[in-house]
Amino acid sequence: MPIALIAFDFDPYLRIGDQAIWWQTLALAGAILVVLVLAALIAGRTPVGPSADAPADEAVAALAGPSADTTTGSPGPDAEARHLRRDDLLFIVLGIVPGAILGGRLGYVALHLDYYAAHPPAIVDPAQGGLQLSLAIVGGALTGAFIARQLEGPVGRWLQVAVVPVLLGIGLGKVSMAVGGAGQGAALNGEWATAYLGPWPWGSIAPAIPAYPSQLIEAALTALVLTAVVIGLAAGRSRSLDGRAFFVGLALWAIARFAVAFTWRDPLVLGPLDADQLISMAILAACLVLIAVSSRKDQLWRA
Repeated sequence: MPIALIAFDFDPYLRIGDQAIWWQTLALAGAILVVLVLAALIAGRTPVGPSADAPADEAVAALAGPSADTTTGSPGPDAEARHLRRDDLLFIVLGIVPGAILGGRLGYVALHLDYYAAHPPAIVDPAQGGLQLSLAIVGGALTGAFIARQLEGPVGRWLQVAVVPVLLGIGLGKVSMAVGGAGQGAALNGEWATAYLGPWPWGSIAPAIPAYPSQLIEAALTALVLTAVVIGLAAGRSRSLDGRAFFVGLALWAIARFAVAFTWRDPLVLGPLDADQLISMAILAACLVLIAVSSRKDQLWRA
């Protein structure tokens, strides 16, 4: 049997009297809170659009913060009006939820197509199965963009706001899953092997068998993607605020997820690839098309 060099053996529940709360649930709730606060901060510093007589680069300069009154140093009375509205963010977040659930469910069905083909009613049974992450993000982005459009907001700028919080949320979510022992990969006899011991209800099947720490690997790669995106934004690589940074971040993350999936336990469906990797490839291709289209529109606008 493979030997785990990193073994976890702790109570995965926070116990307060007769009550018990799963640490993974608390960690995930904290991650969601951090993501929402960060998105609100970025939205409040993102201009709705450059002024008619100002160059496009002025929009990037405005990201440094709201306009200030030159005499008092405090934000001007119309600073909030010139930036994305944080109350609109609440409606967009609500709009993201159904799209994420629908997309995630469709992705999960795609991963277990044989079962759901034989049991169609189970597709809409919320007590059975789960959600798939990649298509949940895609579905949430689509419905969130739809709500932003209904609010007459600049969809591209809202996507630009979303890229850093989304990547951060993915990374923190992966760490929270690892806290609960969920998402252990294939068996591994190596220095990075992890195992979850004790009589606890860990989130993986056969958690005591040393395996790839797939969730932590994906969290680390997502952190690298996030770092690259932040550096690109800071260097002004996406000055037009048209959402290209979101597509770039999603494309890089799809590549990272594709690579991590080689450590998973999922069955192969096409050569050495599993169904989730095929979904990642489709997302990557779609992002590349959207990046190319956005770049072309930007070039025509500047011509």
